[in-house]
Amino acid sequence: MATPLTDQEKRKQISIRGIVGVENVAELKKSFNRHLHFTLVKDRNIATPRDYYFALAHTVRDHLVGRWIRTQQFYYEADPKVKIRGFSVEEADDWLRHGNPWEKARPEYMLPVHFYGRVEETRDGSKWVDTQVVLAMPYDTPIPGYMNNTVNTMRLWSARAPNDFNLRDFNVGDYIQAVLDRNLAENISRVLYPNDNFFEGKELRLKQEYFVVAATLQDIIRRFKTTKKGSHGRTSFESFPEKVAIQLNDTHPAMAIPELMRIFVDIEKLDWDTAWELTRRTFAYTNHTVLPEALERWPVALLEKLLPRHLQIIYRINQVHLDRIASLYPKDIDKLRKMSLIEEDGCKRVNMAHLCIVGSHAVNGVAEIHSNIIKTDVFRNFSELEPEKFQNKTNGITPRRWLLLCNPGLAELIAEVIGEDYVKDLSQLKKLNDFVDNAALIRDISKVKQDNKMKFAQYLEKEYRVKINPSSMFDVHVKRIHEYKRQLLNCLHIVTMYNRIRMNPTAPFVPRTVIIGGKAAPGYHMAKMIIRLITSVADVVNNDPVVGNKLKVIFLENYRVSLAEKVIPATDLSEQISTAGTEASGTGNMKFMLNGALTIGTMDGANVEMAEEAGEENMFIFGMRVEEVAEMDKKGYDAMSYYKRIPELKYVMDQITSGFFSPTNPDLFKDLTDMLFKHDRFKVFADFEDYMKCQDKASHLYQNPKEWTKMVIKNIAATGKFSSDRTITEYATEVWGVKPTDLKIPPPNEPREAIEETARALKKM
Repeated sequence: MATPLTDQEKRKQISIRGIVGVENVAELKKSFNRHLHFTLVKDRNIATPRDYYFALAHTVRDHLVGRWIRTQQFYYEADPKVKIRGFSVEEADDWLRHGNPWEKARPEYMLPVHFYGRVEETRDGSKWVDTQVVLAMPYDTPIPGYMNNTVNTMRLWSARAPNDFNLRDFNVGDYIQAVLDRNLAENISRVLYPNDNFFEGKELRLKQEYFVVAATLQDIIRRFKTTKKGSHGRTSFESFPEKVAIQLNDTHPAMAIPELMRIFVDIEKLDWDTAWELTRRTFAYTNHTVLPEALERWPVALLEKLLPRHLQIIYRINQVHLDRIASLYPKDIDKLRKMSLIEEDGCKRVNMAHLCIVGSHAVNGVAEIHSNIIKTDVFRNFSELEPEKFQNKTNGITPRRWLLLCNPGLAELIAEVIGEDYVKDLSQLKKLNDFVDNAALIRDISKVKQDNKMKFAQYLEKEYRVKINPSSMFDVHVKRIHEYKRQLLNCLHIVTMYNRIRMNPTAPFVPRTVIIGGKAAPGYHMAKMIIRLITSVADVVNNDPVVGNKLKVIFLENYRVSLAEKVIPATDLSEQISTAGTEASGTGNMKFMLNGALTIGTMDGANVEMAEEAGEENMFIFGMRVEEVAEMDKKGYDAMSYYKRIPELKYVMDQITSGFFSPTNPDLFKDLTDMLFKHDRFKVFADFEDYMKCQDKASHLYQNPKEWTKMVIKNIAATGKFSSDRTITEYATEVWGVKPTDLKIPPPNEPREAIEETARALKKM
């Protein structure tokens, strides 16, 4: 097992790293040269690295396109159920300035999306008139399956103005007005996650959400009507829920419910009850957060202005819903208020989570603990009304990206020990439990980790000009910057370690490199201040000669998937430290676990199931449990009592408050410290002491590499449950009503009859 692989043996394992094997290298080279010369009009004397990338991308795309077309032919023949899981918005960022070789514009499927206007009641029903129109241009990207000849489509939408500019305004000299309408229309897909602290930002955000929903639903209806059966396609919508499944990923696409009702009732002329039955059977809702501020509530005034017909439909949905509640719970006004889609307190708002629940046939959370909180607390009234609707679907990650591609050394080592079948069936990783005490595997796992750390250390030195100790513990906390994820708790630990070194420089200390990364929402002041505190602490720690290489702090700029693929394989300790009951699931925790990091975390989100799979003794678990947090909420959380009782905590907070880390502006972090002392919903101080003890425990174990690595192997072996293959199979069978199949679509070089035969076989299953 420990024998080094020859170059030839490594090449044979290309399928581990490279998704599919290369069938014809000579043909690929020929295609590469053809694209370089004739597509890009470059030769090797003037071609840049980007030109080589595009030539290779076009070469790979050629291979995908044949299977892509073949897949669409198969769907036309077989007429399978279509699954639409949420939606994506194309980000108009500078990454598109050179074009995107993977996408294909589809102007022939461009669709109108309407905004504003008014509702006119006629003998034929309600009509939405005098609207402003924005065009939705589809862009298709091929998404290949793993080793199955299937290439599905990801369709993104870009906003286009109906006309490039107003020629009349241009001709009379009003050049700005001539292009203003075009810019306002195309802003819809220009900025992802606009600052919605202000009315204009809210309006843009709602426009974005409806724009993608409206375009996608029109596209779904078109495809539903286009069928091989009969020359005129489908005219009845009776089978719509059998052919279309729409998964609402959080509340962002919630406007899909009234939009589908509008299409059914106003355009297709179905009666209300039939349309509502079809709509509810089509939609399912995944909740991703229990934080009240993250559950969208759109002002009625905004909906009335932007989408007046949809507001009418929501009101009618709500009336039917409340009539049912009133019949089941007579005179219970409080229940009517709590379950209404319309919130009357203060600014009148539409509760989009309630709309999603009422308009769906299934509702799920994304981890066992999260789904239980949804049922027993956040949406308790709804789950008591329809308990059969609520279920759990624990999140997963794809091992192809988050092991094979980002950590080929570990992927190959695992394949050498248990074979390659785990790539399609991650549960086979449990076979590693038989090798936990194997000295050769322990040595090889340690070497892979150290190699990854060396690579990442070189990357950090190059990008951040910070030299770090690659043998130090890489302590990593990368995720969205948010108070509930408690980057502040991590920061307090960093300052505590710094103080311990300063007070006793000769005392034994396990060297650490603390790496924090993540982005803050544009209008989230507190998150931006958290980043500012981390970077200010890093400036002090990294430049203190007393500390030297014992402790380094790095804040990763522009944290993104490509950076995650570098840092996750290099991580020793994964920070998953949210307040119990606040993290829905997390997937970063699973990625770290699969890549051989140990977890320090609370019993929150998927951490709970990770502890069940690996054993709590093989993780560094600390802090309050959900029940203890709830009990503290009842009694009241007194931050000052912890500050007075814990000397290290008091010292750290005094440093931050006094301006130790911001000497030119001592009050810089006043908002942060005021929040921690006076209105910290996430109880950072309450878990501080236990967190420090758990960190010390991690440091102690890190001094014993053999025992540390044995625990790593146990964690990797326990990761099988957290494959997205398992998650998606559960959605398919338990929510969408789709049966899994091993049937492979025939490759493009086989005759058309082959695909028809496969389609017939699928229908018999």
